[in-house]
Amino acid sequence: MAMQLPSSSSSFSSAFTYQVFLSFRGTDTRHGFTGNLYKALTDKGIKTFIDDNDLQRGDEITPSLLKAIEESRIFIPVFSINYATSKFCLDELVHIIHCYKTKGRLVLPVFFGVDPTNVRHHTGRYGEALAGHEKRFQNDKNNMERLHQWKLALTQAANLSGYHSSHGYEYKFIGDIVKYISNKISRQPLHVANYPVGLQSRVQHVKSLLDEGSDDGVHMVGLYGTGGLGKSTLGKAIYNFISDQFECSCFLENVRENSASNKLKHLQEELLLKTLQQKTKLGSVSEGIPYIKERLHTKKTLLILDDVDDMKQLHALAGGPDWFGRGSRVIITTRDKHLLRSHGIKSTHEVKGLYGTEALELLRWMAFKNNKVPSSYEDVLNRAVSYASGLPLVLEIVGSNLFGKTIEEWKGTLDGYEKIPNKKIHEILKVSYDALEEEQQSVFLDIACCFKGCGWKEFEYILRAHYGHRITHHLVVLAEKSLVKITHPHYGSIYELTLHDLIKDMGKEVVRQESPKEPGERSRLWCEDDIVNVLKENTGTSKIEMIYMNFPSEEFVIDKKGKAFKKMTRLKTLIIENGHFSKGLKYLPSSLRVLKLHGCLSESLLSCSLSKNFQNMKVLTLDKCEYLTHIPDVSGLQNLEKFSFAYCRKLITIHNSIGHLNKLERLNAFDCSKLESFPPLGLASLNELNLSHCGSLKSFPKLLCKMTNIKKIWLQNTSIRELPSSFQNLSELHELTVREAGMLRFPKQNDQMYSIVFSKVTKLELYNCKLSDECLPIFLKCLRLDNCKSLEEIRGIPPNLARLSAIGCKSLSSSSRKMLLSQKLNEAGCNICFPNFSDGIPDWFEHQSRGDTISFWFRKKIPSNISIILFPGCMSIPQLYLFVNGYKCFPFSYLIWGFGSIEILESEHSFLFNLKLEEEITHLSRMSEMDKALLKTEWIHVELNFIKSVWNKSICDRVTEKLSSAQMGIHVSKEKSNAEENVIFTDPYREYRNTSLSQFEPPLKKQRLVEVVVSETEIWQQQHLSLESGMQNLVLTETKEAPLLDRFLRPGNHL
Repeated sequence: MAMQLPSSSSSFSSAFTYQVFLSFRGTDTRHGFTGNLYKALTDKGIKTFIDDNDLQRGDEITPSLLKAIEESRIFIPVFSINYATSKFCLDELVHIIHCYKTKGRLVLPVFFGVDPTNVRHHTGRYGEALAGHEKRFQNDKNNMERLHQWKLALTQAANLSGYHSSHGYEYKFIGDIVKYISNKISRQPLHVANYPVGLQSRVQHVKSLLDEGSDDGVHMVGLYGTGGLGKSTLGKAIYNFISDQFECSCFLENVRENSASNKLKHLQEELLLKTLQQKTKLGSVSEGIPYIKERLHTKKTLLILDDVDDMKQLHALAGGPDWFGRGSRVIITTRDKHLLRSHGIKSTHEVKGLYGTEALELLRWMAFKNNKVPSSYEDVLNRAVSYASGLPLVLEIVGSNLFGKTIEEWKGTLDGYEKIPNKKIHEILKVSYDALEEEQQSVFLDIACCFKGCGWKEFEYILRAHYGHRITHHLVVLAEKSLVKITHPHYGSIYELTLHDLIKDMGKEVVRQESPKEPGERSRLWCEDDIVNVLKENTGTSKIEMIYMNFPSEEFVIDKKGKAFKKMTRLKTLIIENGHFSKGLKYLPSSLRVLKLHGCLSESLLSCSLSKNFQNMKVLTLDKCEYLTHIPDVSGLQNLEKFSFAYCRKLITIHNSIGHLNKLERLNAFDCSKLESFPPLGLASLNELNLSHCGSLKSFPKLLCKMTNIKKIWLQNTSIRELPSSFQNLSELHELTVREAGMLRFPKQNDQMYSIVFSKVTKLELYNCKLSDECLPIFLKCLRLDNCKSLEEIRGIPPNLARLSAIGCKSLSSSSRKMLLSQKLNEAGCNICFPNFSDGIPDWFEHQSRGDTISFWFRKKIPSNISIILFPGCMSIPQLYLFVNGYKCFPFSYLIWGFGSIEILESEHSFLFNLKLEEEITHLSRMSEMDKALLKTEWIHVELNFIKSVWNKSICDRVTEKLSSAQMGIHVSKEKSNAEENVIFTDPYREYRNTSLSQFEPPLKKQRLVEVVVSETEIWQQQHLSLESGMQNLVLTETKEAPLLDRFLRPGNHL
């Protein structure tokens, strides 16, 4: 199928059919003012559209007129005395305002013989005309909406700067307008791109950021992202899109490069020339700062600073909002997000890459220069798109280089790029690297060359062993420079770190260029061929700092004398994945800080490798060493902070020296299934201990000292039956996870012992355990009792409980269910899920309905306490979608019920939850509009939609279905002052639906439902207790005397 021109092309083309479009009431001004204005414009060579049709117009705007509006650059609506009496003129104005909003076109209103306030506020003759329309339309819903759009268009047009006729000569008035128009069209649009694929949506998004807040304010917006993403292209497109709306405008290109070569003073002079059309000779940057501020602070200015990389540039060119006049907009593109934050810019946008069909479209145009692409090229096109990884610049370079080439030439060129990056691409991406401090460059190269094959948390620990606590700052800098991406699911932690494939290749190329011919002279080795060459030929040198090896071969042979590592005296990190050595590791240098031998060693080779003192070693990982049966003496590793020997399933004994590593923070023996005993531990610095799946381990290690730093212990699937009395040395324990532990007994001590051990515990997970009768004192916020099928009574609820999940607790008594449905409990904010029998919706839910949706309206203040009850009428976990005035709230800050992993239930369940409406509304980018609506006491519509996820066999995928038989109810807690009047459950706009809330979309307009995905980590990151399968006949009761959890888990009641 023939491919059309890129969809964005027309939007950013500098070619307009008409420079000016005149909108006017023919009977008022055609043969007077408007006719004279038309002649003056055309006499100046300004191509102007005027509708010459004097015949009776129909009620619809013709396609040819719509086309003329779309293809015009500047609009001049002439508001005369009878303009608003014409439905045709008003429809025309609505389309003009649409172009103003969506295409950035300039609207220059002229008020001829009318007061602008009458147009703006629909008073006087304009009010009379609109009232006449309303009278004729009162029984026509569609025309009432049409009238609403007319009113909006009149108000918006009248709020724009324009010309108001006054007493005086008409020819002078017209001359002023023509002069203004001439100046506007003399500004030549910037060349954006030969093929502006995908720009339209990106420009609209940035335009929405520019429109936030007051129109009279000065807004500064930052666009950031890595090199090659198209930030400059986007900036140029925005400039063309909106520059006509400003009194003066300036796009300063390549600020980073030009400030270095031409100095900032010359950029200041260029700024003044482009905005004021005057040449200025400045003596210095300091002289230019007050001069720019003085000349521009009264002018509505558009300023775009492209590729900024230094605060000095911002201080010299756009020191602050007070430099510019009301309504000004400043856009800054940069690779460094920190610059934007440091300059006080709160509105920022990360420029996204070009992927999928858009990436293929751009590549086709660059590589073939027409819309016909042979199908035989499909595979290499997809490979090139994959290589570009979303960078438009790379697509353009690759496409241009491969223009006119055969498929084999395409393949050969792409093969070459994967080995050695294209020089132009490399230099562009390397700019951000060059701006780093020396140690930050080192961190980046470590990540680019060697971060693979392991989780980020593990590699972060490796980096911390090199750079200490400075690593946190360095990673933030790398992210701000757009070299890496970091996600933070919790405050202060890094969940995941990623970097673009081409950024990674750039880092590797930096290291390769350290010594293109001799790998042994490079700082880092990761390529199999290079490492084999260095180790076999023994050409390693002191320049090597890090080696990452991941070779699938059964045996790795190094030089015959086994001294391949001996000359690497500055080697800090050695990571060996899946390699097997028969010898050669006994000469490891003492400089090592990290040694990871993943599935590599026998017991004898390990003893040989660790026979010397490694005073610098901080991380030792021996995971999956299948032949390892004994952990040798590790007393020579006194600075070790992390020791892991997980999945060593033949490990039988551990040397006692492990219990005296005073700086050890993390100890991991996960799945050492043959390990029967663990040495005593005197590890004052230990933070985490993992003994899970040590199925033969019969006793918890004896604790030799107060271990006040330990926070987490995992004991899943062990043979431990009783925790020792020394367990009380864990006074700072926060999390304890015990699963599949059989009959586990806690030490029999007094209440003081319990208060010591459990005073700080906030998460206790006991899954499928046969607990003894001892109580566990603890403060609870979340309680999970899923699949406790014999649980009959819940007589009391902890006062701080936020979630209670009792999925599958089918034996719950009616009195317990009634208690869980109490108004007091739910108004306290506890979210609850439990099986539903014949229980109906309680009477305290004042609004009830059936179906898949329920609504309410509020005004003046966002309700703070809203309880929702749902009987879904199906055996699956429903999903909730929340809309406020038609806008979908996303993402959710909480989960309504239970664990997200449970999809299918054995019976129908009840779901009660507290809707945190204010939190969800804050995720919308329209809080200012919401505040305006609240101040005006307008009704705001809240709608909840519920669906279920069902497996569809025909398409082998999940689909969503409506909960057509669901029952639901809403309760809004009444506040002291008239809350009842400010929350209603019937549509206040039923008569003229969608005709109010002018700042929003129509109140009942629904957006397409989009699935909301919330991870378990986000859902259950709060403190919780999980008591699950295998717990029989649990009784929760409440007394005043019992301490903590003893108030809820009474002794003598079997678990």
